[in-house]
Amino acid sequence: MNDLTFAYLDNDAPANDALDAFVRAHPDGNAYQLTAWRRAVAAAYHYPGKVLVARRGADLAGLLPLCEVARPFGRARWISLPFCDLGGALADSHEVAEALAARARADVGAARAAGLELRCSAAGGEDDAALAGRKVRMVVNLPGSAAALLGSYPPKLRSQVRKAEKNGLASEVTQDAAAIGAFYDVYSRNMRRLGSPPHSRAWFDAVHRHYGADMFLVLVRSENKVIGAGWVLLCGDKAVIPWASTLADYNALAPNMLLYWAIQAQLCERGVRQFDFGRSTFGEGTYKFKKQWGALPVALDWREWDAHGVAPAPAASNGAGSKLRPLIESAWQRLPLTLANKLGSRLRRYITL
Repeated sequence: MNDLTFAYLDNDAPANDALDAFVRAHPDGNAYQLTAWRRAVAAAYHYPGKVLVARRGADLAGLLPLCEVARPFGRARWISLPFCDLGGALADSHEVAEALAARARADVGAARAAGLELRCSAAGGEDDAALAGRKVRMVVNLPGSAAALLGSYPPKLRSQVRKAEKNGLASEVTQDAAAIGAFYDVYSRNMRRLGSPPHSRAWFDAVHRHYGADMFLVLVRSENKVIGAGWVLLCGDKAVIPWASTLADYNALAPNMLLYWAIQAQLCERGVRQFDFGRSTFGEGTYKFKKQWGALPVALDWREWDAHGVAPAPAASNGAGSKLRPLIESAWQRLPLTLANKLGSRLRRYITL
């Protein structure tokens, strides 16, 4: 690849508009690789972002978005990308993608960073045995209309969507910043129920501000109360849902069914042809929920290297972490919501999943 030249551009470089056009047009491009994600990370959590660009002459051949993510102790790591499932290089060939990753591995030590982490998607084609226990993203291809989508569902799935409507639930699609508060209330309550620190409200304000027309929210109401909410990011004819939550006390009314139906119906009408339901563990509950909508698994391939560009050997586990986690989750579930949100906002910047 001797014909390639490399350069790093920061989040405010004028060339980012052209890079975003490349991401939107690429068959593997996703909303996280848009400049908006790095800008939101920088605005909410103060982690610098940049993009490594490969060119052949004046022509763009590929890019690798990166954020410098701090840790409580020690040097920052380069991650592509934090707080999401997918990052990694996007290029016009596999060879260029590998060259971008190799260049980042070579540069990370000189930049005094602790290492590099790339969050990529596997090539696909694995059978169920190979996917067992692995993290996958669930992807569905959408037809040209909501009517065609509904007609493609088996009778049981259609009846579950209608059940939510018969229970008096209603959905709303919006891009209004005023909806963030309703979304955050459902999201943060759900995170406390799961025993997990939530993102800060400032994070969602930043995502809304920087994505603009490339995002929308769906709210599900029972009478006047918002009981379900989802946040969708757009990238050309593809979309992904990073966050979706419902209030557990209302789950008998099937708000999650109406939520995901409303999202997919809206995407069909917007001309989106591929919807990524996000990360699940193959074979587990959330995987099965997403699979019923016709989504198929694609394995995630996350890799990391140290400051010398060497992949660390897998660490042996004594099981202490798995034993401690339920205790931490149980303690978090008992926190008052206001305190959980305040503490979570401070802790979440160090939890990059």
